[in-house]
Amino acid sequence: MPKPPLPQEAAEMFARPNYATITAVRPDGQPVSVATWYLYEDGKVLVNMDSGRKRLDYLRHDPRVSLTAMDPQDWITHVSVQGRVVKLVDDESLVDIDRIARHCTGNPYPVRNRARVSAWIDIDTWHGWGSLKQS
Repeated sequence: MPKPPLPQEAAEMFARPNYATITAVRPDGQPVSVATWYLYEDGKVLVNMDSGRKRLDYLRHDPRVSLTAMDPQDWITHVSVQGRVVKLVDDESLVDIDRIARHCTGNPYPVRNRARVSAWIDIDTWHGWGSLKQS
């Protein structure tokens, strides 16, 4: 698999508000995938989750993740990144989740009474498929 940085076409697609799933690893080794919103900025991925999510426990135990973003117009065209969470930060003012929600929906995040945590992911490898398939 190629190493970062993503080539321009893949980076442009990955930076759009796409459908996405993120996979973390449970302590027993079982992978767990869930839908997620994300931002791709400066070669890193930002995700944000409710502080009560089990996924946070998994990421604290094992920071390895995979995130796949699918083009909403052509789901076979996708970019998958594999990496690790390098920073977990409380999102006390909901700044990060609002940025992500505005990117994905055009509106701030509607739930204002739950604690949130941001996770920054460094990309180790990536691959593209569909119109982004590596030659």
